[in-house]
Amino acid sequence: MSVMYETTVNVSGGRKGHARSDDGILDVDLAMPGSGTDATNPEQLFAAGYAACFASAAMGVARQQGHKLDDIPVSAHVALDAENHDYNLTVKLTAEVALPQNEAEKLIAQAHEMCPYSKATRGNIQVDIEVKGQ
Repeated sequence: MSVMYETTVNVSGGRKGHARSDDGILDVDLAMPGSGTDATNPEQLFAAGYAACFASAAMGVARQQGHKLDDIPVSAHVALDAENHDYNLTVKLTAEVALPQNEAEKLIAQAHEMCPYSKATRGNIQVDIEVKGQ
């Protein structure tokens, strides 16, 4: 296995703390969701990472299939659910693909197989995908 990229992020103070990557590019205050502060939270960071990774995977599949698309916008809605102090994440990805609906759905299904975030979450958290084709 050859490592393409690796990073380390250090967090102090948990959800009410601070996160900083080893290279200093990521340097953010953290807050509890809904706290009303200007700080981000782990769920927002996870949503950003998943959406970016999934969009890149979708664009890669599009290139492999010979489609010339400028972009495949992806939004990630991440929910933190709690029942009896049992906390779980759920994700809804929405991808907009400038292809006919049936082609768009096939492309996104392949991206879901390729995306490292999808692989990591498969069988662990509920991930629903909505495809908006033409």
